[in-house]
Amino acid sequence: MNLYLRYFDRETLVPTVDEAIEFLSSIDEIEMNPLLEADIREYASSDVFYPKRYKVHPRVYFIIIKTEAATMQDFKDKKAVHSAESNEQPSKVTPTLMRLNEINEGWYEGYLDFKRVLLVPGTGKFQYRDTQFAARVKAFSGMECYERMIDYLRDRVDSRSQFPSPKGKNFKFRFLGKAK
Repeated sequence: MNLYLRYFDRETLVPTVDEAIEFLSSIDEIEMNPLLEADIREYASSDVFYPKRYKVHPRVYFIIIKTEAATMQDFKDKKAVHSAESNEQPSKVTPTLMRLNEINEGWYEGYLDFKRVLLVPGTGKFQYRDTQFAARVKAFSGMECYERMIDYLRDRVDSRSQFPSPKGKNFKFRFLGKAK
């Protein structure tokens, strides 16, 4: 595993953490200290593959990216993508979306976090409040569960309330079992 480091137009691809720290120490603006060094070593040894950004000054950062690229040109051409990603064929439909539209008639339990418009009693003004709504619904799919919950709420809350997408993190559901 190699490390790609960049600070403005200065960049390098190194095979070891010590070489990465040496590269960063050679840059005058970056103040290498034991905490920063320990954090870089921890990032390099972890299983995390997302890029890491370190603040140098306000709005000034350097980045470190783990890569399997052998050369800088391979990295630039994006030839060495993390092996777990490269072994799988990219899918256009995520598993969550497949589960959402999967037909399975029965009882569903849905949780919906939405922005509800409420009147503030003292001022007479309206404000948005985060609200969670949970319901058990008889439906054919997770999507129908979502639609039934939204239909129920539309008749009971202010029309300016904002409902999330069924594909987002603010809607969760689980299948409880077949309807009897």
